[in-house]
Amino acid sequence: MTYAYALESAPTPDLRQLLERLYQGRTLQHFRSGQTIRLLPDEIWVVCRGVVQIGTLYDNGDEALLGLMCPSMPFGLPLTLVYPYQASALTDVDLMRLRLSEVVQSPMLAQGIFRHLVRRLQQAEAILTVTGYRRVEDRLRHLLLLLGQEVGQPVADGCTRLNVRLTHQQIASTIGTTRVTVTRLLSQLQEAGWMKIDGNRHIILIAQTA
Repeated sequence: MTYAYALESAPTPDLRQLLERLYQGRTLQHFRSGQTIRLLPDEIWVVCRGVVQIGTLYDNGDEALLGLMCPSMPFGLPLTLVYPYQASALTDVDLMRLRLSEVVQSPMLAQGIFRHLVRRLQQAEAILTVTGYRRVEDRLRHLLLLLGQEVGQPVADGCTRLNVRLTHQQIASTIGTTRVTVTRLLSQLQEAGWMKIDGNRHIILIAQTA
């Protein structure tokens, strides 16, 4: 299975440009990589630069990845029923904060956010599809391919570098296995020439020939 929706769908209008027109002069909020982003029930955040990680916690304390918010994607408590619902900067990020009342009162803004919520829904369904594979190896491969489409950067020889780093525990929680299993399978994928790790500990997916 491939995740071509991000590449084949029609270009999505840039919500950042719309926000700049509507809110000229409003200060963006900057968060450093690793910082927690405070969420309030009447506020929506829009990513202007960087990647935000959305997650939740299981009863045993393990963290589950719910999604990666890329530029123009909105997130916040008004957009979810999940509890607890947490957000943190996976890279350095710049965000714009909007009150829910602002979105409700602006049909143009509401339409712009809706378009990017569609992308968020596509990503969530793709993650659900990944977790449905019977074999853990298949779940891991397909998750990495999905991450390559969402946060990947083309590099030499047709390979794709993941621009974010997830811990082995985060990956394990997402695909329903253990950290030890993820570590072992990643090593096997490297030995098989399916991926490699660069000097900054980023995963590079190696282009597969037919």
